[in-house]
Amino acid sequence: MGPQAHLSRAVTARRAGVAVAVAATLGLAAPAHAGSDHLEALMVQALPTPLPAPAFRLSDVDGAVRTIEGLRGSVVLLNFWATWCVPCRDELPAMERLHRDYRGRGLSVVGVNFKESAREVQNFMKANSVTFASLLDHDGAVSTKYRVRGLPVTFLLDREGRVLWKAIGTREWDGPHGRGHLEEVLGGRFP
Repeated sequence: MGPQAHLSRAVTARRAGVAVAVAATLGLAAPAHAGSDHLEALMVQALPTPLPAPAFRLSDVDGAVRTIEGLRGSVVLLNFWATWCVPCRDELPAMERLHRDYRGRGLSVVGVNFKESAREVQNFMKANSVTFASLLDHDGAVSTKYRVRGLPVTFLLDREGRVLWKAIGTREWDGPHGRGHLEEVLGGRFP
């Protein structure tokens, strides 16, 4: 085995070890390694059994109240973010592309903004052509319920409102693995 192969295996083992350590700290299962190459490539922390998403009642930037129950029937990509968070800003265009491409197939992309005003969020979204819903977590209570300790954090909820997995940090959500996994979930082939 050549040096490149050893390096590749070492990097893969390190990533897996870090992911397992993070999952254990959060009380989640280790990243999924069976059943979905796309899910494995995204390096998310999958739950061994989907669990009901914590309930919330938040206003969007226009003042309309949204609840987790109101999202049932859709697969939900729930992203906790803030305008001041550079990695959050970096991944929003990919989420917007998913929103536009998959909303007709049952995907709801929903942002939960951490402790910013409606005006700040609305101005940011308009300036960046973001059209998916962003809810306002003014006091951080919903972020606490979801055990969000840094930004960005993304959850995938199934059509029954159950959490399938959690991803800490940015991902290439509209890349081949993100889209491939969404195809699996929307097509009923996962979990």
